[in-house]
Amino acid sequence: MNKDEYQKLVKKYEPKENKFQNVIYAFLIGGMVGFIAEGLIVLLMNFFSLSRLVAGAWTCLIIIFSASLFTALGFFDNWMTKAKAGLLIPTTGFAHSVSSSALDYKKEGLITGLGSNFFKLAGSVILYGILSAFILVIVRVIIGG
Repeated sequence: MNKDEYQKLVKKYEPKENKFQNVIYAFLIGGMVGFIAEGLIVLLMNFFSLSRLVAGAWTCLIIIFSASLFTALGFFDNWMTKAKAGLLIPTTGFAHSVSSSALDYKKEGLITGLGSNFFKLAGSVILYGILSAFILVIVRVIIGG
């Protein structure tokens, strides 16, 4: 079997993704995450008399902690496979990537395991986030903002 025949065979048995359905799920689930976060902000503002800024910071911490805890408990991966970008794009996706890297390499020790691999998945997000922010600031300065 040559390379082309193999590729045809792989394509034949490769599961087909319904992209429209994925977009709808991502929109609904991402919106639900945003809705829950906004609800947390309102609750924190009302019950603890926090300003919107402080309540927003606490909400980020709660969401990051929840995503990390759910990853450690083992069921966030299943949610990620179903929700795809709906959970990957918000803060939950970043927390999941860091937590899953930590869990994957914890047996190798604190330095060579956790220390060297903690941001393995999230490193590209950090890099390109900083790079795109830098470029956008330069564009804004050039345009005159």
